[in-house]
Amino acid sequence: MSYQSISARRTLSWSSALRDIRNDRQPNPAGFLGARARIEAAVRVGRASLVTPTGAFDRAGIMTAAAAAAKAHQLSYGSTWATAMSISLKAAWQLAKSLRSRIAH
Repeated sequence: MSYQSISARRTLSWSSALRDIRNDRQPNPAGFLGARARIEAAVRVGRASLVTPTGAFDRAGIMTAAAAAAKAHQLSYGSTWATAMSISLKAAWQLAKSLRSRIAH
C-alpha cells in the first residue's frame, strides 16, 4: 500500500465551516422577540418579578409574566396555548437568567 497520494495536511474552508455552523443553529420561533420584549416591559414597569433580591428565581413571577406574554402572543399569532406558553416561558427564563447574572456581578 502506498500512502504517498494522501496529503499530510488537511485543508479547511473557514467560510463554509462557519456557514454550516450558522445553518445548524435553530432559528427563534415566531413571536419570541416580541414575547421577550413584553416580559422586559413588565419587569421594567414592576408588574413582574423574575428574580428575588437574593438572586433566586421567582418561579411564580416567571409564570405570571409568561402567561401574560402568552395571551398577547396568542392574539397576535393565533397560535395554540401550548405553543404560546412554550415561546413565552423560553423568553421569560432567558430574561430571568440574564437578570440573575447581572445581580450576581
